[in-house]
Amino acid sequence: MRLTRCQVALAAAITLNLLVLLYVSWLQHQPRNSRARGPRRGAAAGPRVTVLVREFEAFDNAVPELVDSFLQQDAAQPVVVAADTLPYPPLALPRVPNVRLALLQPALDRPAAASRPETYVATEFVALVPDGARAEAPGQLERMVEVLRAGGARLVAAPVASANPARCLALNVSLREWTARYGPAPSAGEGGRLEWFGCSKETPRCFGTVVGDTPAYLYEERWTPPCCLRALRETARYVVGVLEAAGVRYWLEGGSLLGAARHGDIIPWDYDVDLGIYLEDVGNCEQLRGAEAGSVVDERGFVWEKAVEGDFFRVQYSESNHLHVDLWPFYPRNGVMTKDTWLDHRQDVEFPEHFLQPLVPLSFAGFVAQAPNNYRRFLELKFGPGVIENPEYPNPALLSLTGSG
Repeated sequence: MRLTRCQVALAAAITLNLLVLLYVSWLQHQPRNSRARGPRRGAAAGPRVTVLVREFEAFDNAVPELVDSFLQQDAAQPVVVAADTLPYPPLALPRVPNVRLALLQPALDRPAAASRPETYVATEFVALVPDGARAEAPGQLERMVEVLRAGGARLVAAPVASANPARCLALNVSLREWTARYGPAPSAGEGGRLEWFGCSKETPRCFGTVVGDTPAYLYEERWTPPCCLRALRETARYVVGVLEAAGVRYWLEGGSLLGAARHGDIIPWDYDVDLGIYLEDVGNCEQLRGAEAGSVVDERGFVWEKAVEGDFFRVQYSESNHLHVDLWPFYPRNGVMTKDTWLDHRQDVEFPEHFLQPLVPLSFAGFVAQAPNNYRRFLELKFGPGVIENPEYPNPALLSLTGSG
């Protein structure tokens, strides 16, 4: 059988493609170290070990110091800090390409590979370094590599100088896997109603202890969860009703007044509500009188208590859920409203009593609350000119945010 030139060319192309595919398949099945046997002659050898930090406490760790100690010995040292979720308070890690924070909890907005630690390792060896350790002996990682290269060992341990020494070390290595189960779409609920899921009186709030006036969700570039805002609105409405029934003079304070002036609601990234009250009216309210002696849980499940941070009151959504309204007792002195506890907030300042004579109604969080008269001037006294029209949106890159701006 005689082949035409076109048939010969087509057969040659197919044969070449098959050879390329066979070579690529063979290459993919070779061990990594057989494909990359090190740098070519004359080239500078890069780091052969990735430092991996996995277990550490959120509020009490020395991870930044650990990382800095390795970078001081080799500025190009690859370091991976692995955590299930975004650490809070945030870790002050160096902003360099060879230091990476790996979040291992699967998320729909990240590829599956991002949840596996090995994705972040491009070196032949990995050093598991405990929190609190320091790189004090130059060349220690390289000496450990040489022991591994000599053969006869697959794991090398070395003593470390640690601020948090471990009594024992357990090593468990496995691939992280997760499974998605597919099925019918969830129903809208009994009678066609939509069911609401989120925190409630029976559950903790959606974020933990707030550090530096910056809740964890801001570092995740999110605003206050909707369920938390709903609980704050419910608590604020309830507290205002109790104060009004008891004859306690109150007014919207700080960021809560700012939110009311801007859009009649809580600021979308705030995590509490602030009210000012007259100190001399505290005795009019049964719940506040009880809170001075200890924590009081009322018939609706709200918790009234004195705050541990200073001489003011706090009303929590429930014993389980600590979303709250803060009540700040003020008293007049020579025509100026002052108080006994001051926090390091720019808006926490004294002000003339005439702003409270009279109080005026203002829409807030779905109800009408009392506010200082001429509240625009009041807010500019506390926050600065133009504060209503020019909101300062949270920037997760800054560590000095407040929930009131």
